[in-house]
Amino acid sequence: MENNSSPESSEEIVKQNGIVSNQLSQDGITNESLGNDHIGVEILSVKPEKLYEAISTLRGYGFNYLQCQGGYDEGPGKCLVSFYHLISLGDIQDIKEIKEIRVKVFLNRDSDLSVPSLYKIFKGSDWQERETYDMFGINFADHPNPTRLLMPEDWRGWPLRKDYIQPDFYELQDAY
Repeated sequence: MENNSSPESSEEIVKQNGIVSNQLSQDGITNESLGNDHIGVEILSVKPEKLYEAISTLRGYGFNYLQCQGGYDEGPGKCLVSFYHLISLGDIQDIKEIKEIRVKVFLNRDSDLSVPSLYKIFKGSDWQERETYDMFGINFADHPNPTRLLMPEDWRGWPLRKDYIQPDFYELQDAY
């Protein structure tokens, strides 16, 4: 018996690769489907240089609210990730189901840690991007105020990176 695990119909292919991922590909935006998360929300990955275009296009598809932006570290020697959770908001009486999408940008820690800021598309990304910069060192190009948000301006390093070495002592200036 031959085990043929390939999908039998185009509908199954769309489900496997992701509806939104396929639509972005048809619109000329290179991306990679990462499957679905634990609650069935589609996850896709884009290159940093395609992020702004991908998010603009997703907004055109109706994903009009940036629910969350953040970052995480996959571990020493691995990638840093900037992630985006988008949802489609409309009138409450018209909502039959919540539409969501997750977008991830994987950044090699030994190369350019820069992605485009989404501030021009979603004003609410302002402090979220600043926090991600502050904790992980991911730079957001064209951000209107690319300064630290949580840590003092003279803090060295990125405290939530897994390769971060905590200083033995940090002098609080003007503490009194």
